[in-house]
Amino acid sequence: MLTDEQKHEFKDTGWLILSDVFDNSEVEMLSEAALEVLERTGPEVGREADGSPHVCWGMHLFDERLKALTHHPAIVESSREILENDIYIHQSRINMKQTNGSIVAWHQDFGTYHRVDGVPDPRGIMIAVFLDDVTDVNAPLLAVPGSHKEGLVSTANLDPSSADFEQVSKYRYDITTETMRSLVKANGLTSITAKAGSVLLMDMTVVHGSTVNISPFRRLLLYINVCPVDNRGESFERPEYYAARDFSPIEASSPEGLRQYVAAR
Repeated sequence: MLTDEQKHEFKDTGWLILSDVFDNSEVEMLSEAALEVLERTGPEVGREADGSPHVCWGMHLFDERLKALTHHPAIVESSREILENDIYIHQSRINMKQTNGSIVAWHQDFGTYHRVDGVPDPRGIMIAVFLDDVTDVNAPLLAVPGSHKEGLVSTANLDPSSADFEQVSKYRYDITTETMRSLVKANGLTSITAKAGSVLLMDMTVVHGSTVNISPFRRLLLYINVCPVDNRGESFERPEYYAARDFSPIEASSPEGLRQYVAAR
């Protein structure tokens, strides 16, 4: 269970980090699963300019180990507590920041989910599972604390000139420079760092992005974005690996549901 202090931190800042949720063996198993899924050749995998994979949408649809992760009690129960409702997975994805890979411009996840997928209300959580240590040197997530209190930022637009438009940013509504200046002036800007095995819970309307990773250190994260079951998408423009078709509540498993895959390695 989350403490009152943790709930207050999430409500005030817009995010919360849970440390040491997964042990080294679970992190290693999930890393192996992620790297295997990134070898898929379908359109669900986004690639760098050199052809190397760095994102896969819908990860839980393609691998039983990653599907089991989405049922882990630390993820399901903490999300239920914050959202005060049962949850469904709107989107999951693997994201690997390789050396000299792409950037992620300033955006809100809810911006796309609302404008493209028809999710009505700004109620949802972006959950990140850290499979590498993320420090200030390997392109951590940068976020504007308190920006979720603004709701949907209207001054955002698609950028067809983006180098990765067809592969990654085709549906991403980037926030304008002027709006970013205003948000950061009012709220500041923070890097989100954590050890491998940690979990980040972030409000879907928090403004965030990340720069290029010029370090030699990989940054591998798994994302599970959830919404309350009464806040389902109403548009099906995008394929299922981008946006949910299954709105049934996610049930929490026993922690052993994930550990069986560790034992099987």
